[in-house]
Amino acid sequence: MSSLSRLVGVVLLGGMLGILNSTMVAVGIDTLAAAFGTSLSAAGWMSTGFLLAVTAAIPVTSWAVDRFGARRLWLSGLLVFLAGSLGAGSAWDAGSLVGFRVVQGLGTGVLDPLVLVLLARAAGPRRAGRVMGLMGVVLSLGPVLGPLAGGALLEAFSWRWMFLLNVPVGVVAYALALRVVPDDPPDGRRARLDMIGLALLAPGFAALVLALSQAAEQAAFGAWPVLVPLAAGVALLAGYGLHARRGEPLIDPRLFARRSFSAAVVVMGLVGLATFATLFALPLFFRQVHGVGELAAGMLVAPVGAGAAVAMPLAGRLSDRLGARGLALGGAVVAALGGVAFTQVGPGTGVGWPVLAGCVMGLGLGSVGAPTMGSLYRLLPAPLIPQGSAVLYMLNQLGAALGIAVVTLIVQRAGDPVGGLRGVFWFALAMVAVILAAAPLLPGRPAPEARAVSEDRVG
Repeated sequence: MSSLSRLVGVVLLGGMLGILNSTMVAVGIDTLAAAFGTSLSAAGWMSTGFLLAVTAAIPVTSWAVDRFGARRLWLSGLLVFLAGSLGAGSAWDAGSLVGFRVVQGLGTGVLDPLVLVLLARAAGPRRAGRVMGLMGVVLSLGPVLGPLAGGALLEAFSWRWMFLLNVPVGVVAYALALRVVPDDPPDGRRARLDMIGLALLAPGFAALVLALSQAAEQAAFGAWPVLVPLAAGVALLAGYGLHARRGEPLIDPRLFARRSFSAAVVVMGLVGLATFATLFALPLFFRQVHGVGELAAGMLVAPVGAGAAVAMPLAGRLSDRLGARGLALGGAVVAALGGVAFTQVGPGTGVGWPVLAGCVMGLGLGSVGAPTMGSLYRLLPAPLIPQGSAVLYMLNQLGAALGIAVVTLIVQRAGDPVGGLRGVFWFALAMVAVILAAAPLLPGRPAPEARAVSEDRVG
């Protein structure tokens, strides 16, 4: 096994922990509320607190990579996540569990963007698509396997094992990382932390995510729990935009002046939005129309993730030779076919048709996602890769939160599960249409490595 293959396996093992844990806990909120004698709304902060901590930690990570080195930061992120997992598994009341979930979120906010940084640096521009395709497998299967694993654990063991199971897996990931992740001494280029930028950017994005999470809970965008954090988030991000025009900002908005970068992050945000809309709406349909349990509904949704997991490595490898543009266009067309099939679902439709449509949707979105991620890291100069990763993950968090909020609103207003499902997939089709419009802006066939990097530096 090559050193790159070992690194990919070890990094993905560590990166998978946060993704799986966030989705496992989502299916156990009612169990946790009952265990601590609290309301579902209060128990929801066990997930919301985690999500906000992830969002707040990501911008700091983009600075800390240069200050401390990726290897040291990766090992520290794993330790923080393990400490939070051990604490959450030992929690004595709802407040302590929320606190330890925040610690878990801080660790995950370090690990998530570092997955892409470590893999992009190790692979180089020529193999970016191949490695990002493997990363895409984790991103695709995590939201599907997490609920399955969470449901199985809750049926067989105490809720504490949703958190304690992370400990032995994390210890193995830490031990392997000590051996495999290469040392990279800090270069000191960004030794000073932009404290003003951090005070504006991290809470700004966290406030937007909170607003969208509250929109999903309230099933309305006009309620004050939504409008207050939304207004605060917009004001903070506007302030960051003004601040970032001078000095060396935490994340440079001039990244978006690069056409290929802007197109890539927009497409990836829409892929995440359409994916989470699908994964959120389908279980509701299977449970409410066909009366299956949560575990069975999770198994019926698995083909969405399986389709993406099959497509991403293949499309990523092809993109190293063919570029992202054509593959993303083809994948969007396939995803649109899956969306159209969903809009034809009726009250008498069996489970086979939605399962097949979900697999087609996953294949299409996977064929868009891996080439797009590969193009982003193929064209960014090495010093900008941490910032690019931070932007990608923050927009991914926003896309996921927005997808869940919009789906909740559509389902609530539809009044029946079938009408809700159709409405969700008309929304997903609209997102795919925007992907089709943005895909021509993605880079085509890659130039030789040296030429591609130098062109992007001057462009």
